[in-house]
Amino acid sequence: MNNSVSNAGRLLWAAFRMLLVMTVVTGVLYPLAVTGAAQGLFGGRANGSLVVSDGREVGSELIGQNWNLPKADPGDENEAARPDPAWFQPRPSHSGYDPLATGSGQLGADDPTLVRTVGEAKRRVAAFNGVPESAVPEDAVTGSASAVDPHISPAYARIQVERVARANGLSPHRVGALVESHTEDRTAGFLGEPHVNVLLLNLAVRELSRN
Repeated sequence: MNNSVSNAGRLLWAAFRMLLVMTVVTGVLYPLAVTGAAQGLFGGRANGSLVVSDGREVGSELIGQNWNLPKADPGDENEAARPDPAWFQPRPSHSGYDPLATGSGQLGADDPTLVRTVGEAKRRVAAFNGVPESAVPEDAVTGSASAVDPHISPAYARIQVERVARANGLSPHRVGALVESHTEDRTAGFLGEPHVNVLLLNLAVRELSRN
């Protein structure tokens, strides 16, 4: 009996020591090592790829945002948002670009509601940018899977050039050059499609309009 109790005690003590060691290694040392390496090697990305302009944080390269005109009545929740013609506009967002409520509308490609919504959006985008509906690319009227995609296609950016240039009193040629210089190639050369970060592009437009 005493041997059984003694053996059980040794096993429990060994298990407890292993628990303490693994807790320190996996719960303290490993997270500190990973955090330190991330901060040292990829500080900007580890902190959320935040973008700073004029000394303040204006967003993240990873999360899209709205570029709308201020509401006439800030307290009116029913007032429809109006896109600001001075800025390049992002993809539609089912979540309102709220990173805490990401997700798509979960509607099938042949769902009548989705078909109607996309058709209406295409007419609005075409009218807003002064282009034919046939020139409106797919990403201009459909949201991404995450609902917070910060990128648009080069095609969508290009149909917005004339409007943005006119609203800011800039040359369309110079604004178009900004689009080309902010067009990023496929990730690793073969993943995804060429894309343009809307936040970085709009900051470049603002800087150009100041000069």
